[in-house]
Amino acid sequence: MTRHVLVTGGGGQVGLELARQDWPQDVVPHFPTRDALDLGNAESIAAAFAVHKWAAVINCAAYTAVDKAETEVGAAFLANAQGPAWLAEQCRNAGIPLIHVSTDYVFDGTADGFYDEAAPVGPTGVYGASKLAGELAVLSGNPRTVVMRTAWVVSAHRGNFVKTMLRVATAGNPLRVVADQRGCPTSAGDIARALLTILSAQLEREDAPTGTYQFVNAGEASWCEFARAIFAQSSERGGPTAEVTAITTADYPTPARRPANSRLSTTKLTADFGIVPRPWPEALANIMDELVRPVS
Repeated sequence: MTRHVLVTGGGGQVGLELARQDWPQDVVPHFPTRDALDLGNAESIAAAFAVHKWAAVINCAAYTAVDKAETEVGAAFLANAQGPAWLAEQCRNAGIPLIHVSTDYVFDGTADGFYDEAAPVGPTGVYGASKLAGELAVLSGNPRTVVMRTAWVVSAHRGNFVKTMLRVATAGNPLRVVADQRGCPTSAGDIARALLTILSAQLEREDAPTGTYQFVNAGEASWCEFARAIFAQSSERGGPTAEVTAITTADYPTPARRPANSRLSTTKLTADFGIVPRPWPEALANIMDELVRPVS
């Protein structure tokens, strides 16, 4: 029996990586465009659920313009909270699992060590607040929901820190990069594989674990350390490189406050789903192989 899975946000980093994965033979993923499925419209979502009898939904769609969200409050909450609430309602009515991607921005970033799923939340900006509202909406709206938080997402697609560093390095100027924010650089491809592992569990067992989980690649870095690692790997492949100078968050003010600590624990995910994240430098190497042609 063929099982149809709805994937929202197919044009984003994680959505694009999900489309590249080897899906189970009996599972057919669907990646509707924003025109075909508007998460800001309850009727559009209802219409999508009338097309197929979905076996599950993976929600990768989100408003991710962190700074713009400070002034586009309505747009951020519509995409990150109200839309997921409507999705959860449809999933509950259909009796199917919903897997929802969230963010480290639900935390205030002031704690020491790695945040686990039970750590107190406290977003400091509109983006984080809208994503937290989305978490609460999907968890309360559908009993078969898995929220998976992640952070510092990079890939060979769309806009992200790796591609920005490689682009600005071509100018040949030294770069100033923040060194007092720490997190876990994370491959969108690895996130996609983790989502498929969770999906398989949800499809096979109605009593599969639900609730809040976190996935990031293993290890940690500051943005400055991450930039230097990007250029070291780029240099090995004959790509662009730049000198990187460490600066503080205060030296680079932004409309929305960034968490000083974005490190997430993945222990619960490993215990419940057997997912063991690989080190971020290894994941970065795969991305760099796509972006920078290796020296022959």
